[in-house]
Amino acid sequence: MWITTTKEKKWAEQSGCTCTAGTEIKLCEPVGKPLFGWGCCISELGVRAIERMGAEASEEVYKDIFGSDGLGFDFCRLSVGANDFAASWYSYNETEGDYEMKNFSIDRDRRYILPAVKKAMKYSPDIEFMASPWSPPTWMKNPPVYNYGKLIMTDENLKAYALYMRKYIEAYKNEGVKIKQLHVQNEVVADQKFPSCVFSSDQLVKFIVDYLADQVGDMTDIWFGTLNLPGKWNDRHNHYLNRAMQNEKVRECIKGASFQWAGKIGIISAAEDFPWLDTVNSECECGDGLNSWLHAMYTYENIHHYLKFGARATVYWNMALDADGVSTWGWRQNSLVSVDDNGNITYNPEYYVMKHFSHFVKRGARLLRTEGEYNANTTAFLNPDGSRVAVIMNGFDFEKTVTVEGKSYTLPPESFNTIVL
Repeated sequence: MWITTTKEKKWAEQSGCTCTAGTEIKLCEPVGKPLFGWGCCISELGVRAIERMGAEASEEVYKDIFGSDGLGFDFCRLSVGANDFAASWYSYNETEGDYEMKNFSIDRDRRYILPAVKKAMKYSPDIEFMASPWSPPTWMKNPPVYNYGKLIMTDENLKAYALYMRKYIEAYKNEGVKIKQLHVQNEVVADQKFPSCVFSSDQLVKFIVDYLADQVGDMTDIWFGTLNLPGKWNDRHNHYLNRAMQNEKVRECIKGASFQWAGKIGIISAAEDFPWLDTVNSECECGDGLNSWLHAMYTYENIHHYLKFGARATVYWNMALDADGVSTWGWRQNSLVSVDDNGNITYNPEYYVMKHFSHFVKRGARLLRTEGEYNANTTAFLNPDGSRVAVIMNGFDFEKTVTVEGKSYTLPPESFNTIVL
């Protein structure tokens, strides 16, 4: 099977291959660990956009994203409280001084997040979820705001924040949703105008080792991240994780480390220094809201990069957005699908980039090493059922012929291609 997507024609099955020999791509032995899967983040603005389509049409969108005939997403991300695509600021407990978390509640998530999660589970019954907070409750921070600020590192506060995490995992469990992985802080060095909280490496170590592990270690896997270094010129990409890993207790407590944005540099040193440590790409870079073909090709390159250096999952960012792609905090981003004011939907280029991977490459697949002069544009896999899948991008503005195991394929200009062997 050979499926091609171009600007003009999406997801077209090709009838055969060419007789002209091309650049050879050799598929070799499997490398690395089995994949966790593919997914996106479920955020309030995305769910709200899909809802505007009406019940019947929105059901089809969920099916196209999570169902086996569509993207088949099976490893998705949730935020613990507000993320930068929440409809407004919120945490699960804004009662100042409530260190026992008596007023903890996930009621806010019952409006958008939990219904969408259950739709995802309906169409992808084996789906797994990772979760990460963007900000603690404001009263735990200095200054006491969702954006900017740092967690106040007192014993009383750290105990309460670890309990806050446990309460979240328990509340979702009571809704029938297992949080498989807890990634302790989104973008640890991002001091942003959206919900955020900066942690130094030593602070994150202290919180995990002395407080969080005892509270949630029996309920979920603790992950170090999400790591978005280097953020500034003096944030050395291999310093943050490597410093933490000098603590033996950290090695005992964490299951893996997650990387996004500038973390694409950090995952290289993680693969060199700690090849046994699980890693994921926790967020695809979000673009500028134009949903351009050029950015779709860039997304392919990023997916290829993270997988090459051992990532066991790729999580796209925005599941859906309004057509303008504007966040609550005022900037535009890309999404898998866009919904206009009349409820009409557009499947954007990156929907098809993800589909070229996720539709055919299943959980448990392993990356195949490749040889040849087109390696940087070829990402190949061995599925658990023994089938092999090559996802190939032609980034040129002219046709490119490649040969895979004796058969040649002329790839259209600026196209994404999946070949199932």
